Amino acid sequence: MATLTRPGAPTGPELRRRTHPIKVDIARALPLTPAIALLLVFLAGPILWCVYAAFTNTALTGAGSGDTKFVGLANFRAAFSSDAFANSVVLTLVFTVLSAVVGQNVLGLALALLQKRSVAVVRTLVGITVIGAWVIPEVVAGYLWYAFLAKDGTLNEIIGTLGLGQNWLYTLPIIAVSLANVWRGTAFSMLVYNAALSEIPAEIEEAAEMDGATGWARLRYVTIPMIKRTVTTNLMLITLQTLSVFGLIYTMTKGGPGTKSQTLPLYMYEQAFSFSQIGYGTAIALVLLAVGGVFSIVYMRLLRED
Repeated sequence: MATLTRPGAPTGPELRRRTHPIKVDIARALPLTPAIALLLVFLAGPILWCVYAAFTNTALTGAGSGDTKFVGLANFRAAFSSDAFANSVVLTLVFTVLSAVVGQNVLGLALALLQKRSVAVVRTLVGITVIGAWVIPEVVAGYLWYAFLAKDGTLNEIIGTLGLGQNWLYTLPIIAVSLANVWRGTAFSMLVYNAALSEIPAEIEEAAEMDGATGWARLRYVTIPMIKRTVTTNLMLITLQTLSVFGLIYTMTKGGPGTKSQTLPLYMYEQAFSFSQIGYGTAIALVLLAVGGVFSIVYMRLLRED
């Protein structure tokens, strides 16, 4: 007996999908199961363990190594009452502002502006030089700057005859590591601004120039407002990247002399692996994560206002 079907009504596979949507969704999700499992084990797992360890007395040696106990907020209270921790927070902010917010951001924009107006040969040479510094491993870049700024380094060989030679890694350690981070990380900002500047229509800049706007006025009233969102995005990315810099500083100064260049990542490493206080070290790591979160919220609010 023939079955009457309403015109436009679902039939065949479409009808089965509508009838059993949950089964169809599960079948589609099955190929993703290995990837989800790997993410849970290798990404979410360590993060959750760090959160747990931050509230315990976990240690590599001593009492916490054999009998781990829940200590509540004791690790955080110890951190916020420590002068060494406060010194590390201040140095982290100084290092981030000097090398990322000011150094990499401003120099990257300046290089992108100069490249836009230069000939192809100069643009290529500058690009290769700056990106070359970027692709060098962090430890290698740290050793290069150590060899340049050390007491018997290249810089003192050049200016020593003028009586200006000194151990820059001892007298100005946080400035020295900030300069090294600017040198290594400026390429990222330069590439970001190169892409943003290429999107500005030439007609707008030509119209401003015909109206008598100087180079500074065009930059202030035309270029910067048109790439404002890119500036904010770039600042957020390089700030988060700079907050976690470890190898560069460790190679150049190991946080010294004393604690004059000991940023939060180095302080965390010292507490966790030199002093074996894993619980306290992971508490410092969570504080560093919170600092990055504060910076991210500020930049996200700026992006929304734009």
